[in-house]
Amino acid sequence: MLIAELSAVTVHRTSVSEMDNRCYVITSRGTGAQVLVDAAADAPALQGLLAEAAVGEPDLRAIVTTHRHWDHVRALAELATDGVELLGGEADAAAIEEEAGLAAGSVRPLEHGEAVQVEDIELQVISLRGHTPGSVALALVDGGEVHLFTGDSLFPGGVGKTSGRADFEQLLGDVRSQLFDAFDDEAHVHPGHGDPTTLGQERPQLDEWAERGW
Repeated sequence: MLIAELSAVTVHRTSVSEMDNRCYVITSRGTGAQVLVDAAADAPALQGLLAEAAVGEPDLRAIVTTHRHWDHVRALAELATDGVELLGGEADAAAIEEEAGLAAGSVRPLEHGEAVQVEDIELQVISLRGHTPGSVALALVDGGEVHLFTGDSLFPGGVGKTSGRADFEQLLGDVRSQLFDAFDDEAHVHPGHGDPTTLGQERPQLDEWAERGW
């Protein structure tokens, strides 16, 4: 499903698995190079999405995994063919390899603030600690539009699940500083499950989230 047609890239989305995992393909309109965000499950469905989004033949160059949890990596090994770079947050990279059954060193660790550059696709890496230690979001800025791929760290109505108060406060703090303080209300939010939203729709609820603790 095409969800954004921007000046340099297109963004396509599909839902896979019983958990409604949302997977995203970013495709360069000029070169056809493709980046997949979360090879969550159902490799044939993801290959179909790559074909739907392709400029000519599918051209998958990189897969970014937003975090280590099993439901986000079930198709990773099957799609990790020669020439496809695998990437994940620094603190989650080894766990992603283990969950996906990949050899050690298969996933290149990403640091906060670096850019994933694939041809003319550029994605800013944003660390959002708390749901897992190495969770990352990706920011795509194209033609004045901002699209944020937030994994399980930000959803409509709240941040992702955490294991305790300290992790919740860490996650909410990172979400405030790295997303809400960094981008305008018009920024689109594409979560790892369920419906999209915008920062503007969610911003009025931040204090409520802090008070309720989840």
